[in-house]
Amino acid sequence: MMENQSPTITKNEFLRQFEMQTESGLLSLEYQEQARQVFLTRLNIPPHFENQEFIDSFIKEILDGFDDSRISVMPTSTEVAKFFRKNRRQYKNLLPAGISI
Repeated sequence: MMENQSPTITKNEFLRQFEMQTESGLLSLEYQEQARQVFLTRLNIPPHFENQEFIDSFIKEILDGFDDSRISVMPTSTEVAKFFRKNRRQYKNLLPAGISI
């Protein structure tokens, strides 16, 4: 079953979103880039897709991709902000200075 494998995420620069095809449809996270910041603006979940662990894995994989860069991440999507709060210690270094979630 595809949803149990580790995620394969692509960055669709034309649509400005990170994407992953699942058996239920396309899971995507829209973003906007400005200077040295990336705003994660909207998480799009396929209808009838309820695997929260898989969604968390998708977000984690995206955030881990920013780990070695000088780019800060602003989670403006509710779901991504919740993920940041749950994993505060691991990802606080990605937030801009002075911002806490």
